[in-house]
Amino acid sequence: MDKQQTQKRIEKLKNLINHHRYLYHVLDTQEISDEALDSLKKELFDLEQQYPELVTPDSPTQRVGGAPLKEFKKIKHQERMLSLNDAFSKEDMEEWLKRISKLLTPKEQQNVDFYCELKIDGLAIELEYEHGVLKTASTRGDGTVGEDITQNIKTVQSIPLSIHNSKFLIYDSTFVVRGEIFLSKKEFNAINKIQKEKGLPLYANPRNVAAGSVRQLDPAITAERRLDSFAYDILGEANINTHEKKHTLLHDLGFKINTHNQYCASLKEVIHFHEQAQKLREKLPYEIDGVVIIVNNNSLYEKLGVVGKTPRGAIAFKFPQNQTTTKVLDIKVQVGRTGAMTPVAILEPVALSGITISRATLHNEDEIKRLGLKMGDTVIVGRAGDVIPNVIKVLPELRVGQEKNFIMPRYCPSCKTKLEKTEGDVVWRCPNEKCFARQRRSFYHFVSKAAFNIEGLGPKIIDRLLDEGLVSDPADLFELQEGDLAGIERFAEKSAENLITSISEKKELPLARFIYALGIRNIGQETAADLALHFGSLEKLKSARLEDFDAIANIGPVVAASVHAWFGQKENIRFLDKLLKHGVVVKNPAKKAGGPLTGRIFIFTGTLESIDRNLAKEKVRDLGGQTTESVSANVDFLVAGLNPGSKLSRAQKLGVKIIHEKEFLDLLT
Repeated sequence: MDKQQTQKRIEKLKNLINHHRYLYHVLDTQEISDEALDSLKKELFDLEQQYPELVTPDSPTQRVGGAPLKEFKKIKHQERMLSLNDAFSKEDMEEWLKRISKLLTPKEQQNVDFYCELKIDGLAIELEYEHGVLKTASTRGDGTVGEDITQNIKTVQSIPLSIHNSKFLIYDSTFVVRGEIFLSKKEFNAINKIQKEKGLPLYANPRNVAAGSVRQLDPAITAERRLDSFAYDILGEANINTHEKKHTLLHDLGFKINTHNQYCASLKEVIHFHEQAQKLREKLPYEIDGVVIIVNNNSLYEKLGVVGKTPRGAIAFKFPQNQTTTKVLDIKVQVGRTGAMTPVAILEPVALSGITISRATLHNEDEIKRLGLKMGDTVIVGRAGDVIPNVIKVLPELRVGQEKNFIMPRYCPSCKTKLEKTEGDVVWRCPNEKCFARQRRSFYHFVSKAAFNIEGLGPKIIDRLLDEGLVSDPADLFELQEGDLAGIERFAEKSAENLITSISEKKELPLARFIYALGIRNIGQETAADLALHFGSLEKLKSARLEDFDAIANIGPVVAASVHAWFGQKENIRFLDKLLKHGVVVKNPAKKAGGPLTGRIFIFTGTLESIDRNLAKEKVRDLGGQTTESVSANVDFLVAGLNPGSKLSRAQKLGVKIIHEKEFLDLLT
């Protein structure tokens, strides 16, 4: 973008951010996620860095929060309460260090060290003490003036009402402590349980409950919420030379300090602290969304100064986002293995959940209409755990008039067959079973991790095998020899040997995974497992009548008809016979009277570090338990890995027991 285009983009971003910041900071409500708002602020910050002359006093990057609510008396802060800029990657952190180093002498640069704090997802407060007694407590407000919440804060047990430690002369005058008020996950779940019993709407997150609690006019209501706090800064003591020592002093004065906070001598140690905090995140009893990095030396921190209302010497290093904003450059249609037409948004590349994404699924034509999406729109995209990114919300406020409507094609982009959509279905499909695009997708699915799991056989190699005519269906894979691959360009002898070995090692697999690998329409992993457990063998499933499916609890008439129709086609039976002829062995599930997990239902979200998620599900079923993909009150355990998705919050609202990887592995043993 040139300067004129950038200026227009900045104005639109400012208006949108101010709208959502007002909802969040003043009204304690929100229309978009914190992560999406952070992403918009980051884009604005980067554009203003590119054109500093476009920075205006009213920019969201130059302010802290919304105006105080009128229900409370106003209190002016002794010093401004500042906000922090965000970083989302190692590169962002390196850029921050490079920026601040330019303002220091070579000797000072060598002495830069850091203090790292967990970034609590709560409400910032300021506590003023006079002669060791709590005088006032206030919210951040607009950074200069906050709301008087003294009576409510007195109900928080972790905040001392008076200081009894004559060691510090600081008590002879006024001093100020700053910290965070928050609500634990346990208390949040308990409050939502009461809301549910009363038939009232459930709260969205602990932060909103904490903010609403300190703004109650009746302190008795605040007391019921059992709020907690961490102190992280103290003003008025000139003899402390590092931020780390401030925390030591706060602890000695009787304030609650986060014991996970840590001194880091270098940026390398900061990155390691961030990684460890991310692993710790789900095990903590409270919510965090990143870590705060502060230049530890107070004199250097002061020297670095403030830009607008943001200190140069501190930054919020956020965790990989599950949501962010980007632009939709184009919309293309992919042909699925069952002929389903799936619109895919081609995105301006953006970091999400620790990886760079450039595509997001749009599911179907109706979803595009529901979103009101146009090509060229700025959108919020999300990614939960290992799930494919999807478009969550369109931001029409940022349109410039050049956006274009998307028109769904009526003919298959691969074979040009006219598309069909049955009554009651939202998906357009290619009815041509010989469609080359459908065949390729079926191939990819057949060898995927949850199916035959043939390592080293990715889409590019499958495409080459198909293009060379070496295979016509997945059963041909098991007849390949090393010599067959010799003529393929750039396919080394060792690569050929490894691929053939990998294929031969995966000829034997459980019935559930075999059923899933067949790519039958409407059959996912959980349904495949239910079919395998019920019928017990491939022969019984092949010969099953339509009414035989009625006895399976989780399978309805649509799924039953789909499976029955697939096994009723002669071409599919020939394919099965071909697989078995080429040495594929299907293992029937062992019949068990029960197991240690009998009657227990598990659901998984996020990435497991020491065990593949599909293997974890198999182990649960081997021990008599069940797995599901749908969160409900019937679920006994939700296993939360790294970067968990929306299932986690839904499970918390329903009171489902949350366990982590180590606890899950303990259950298995």
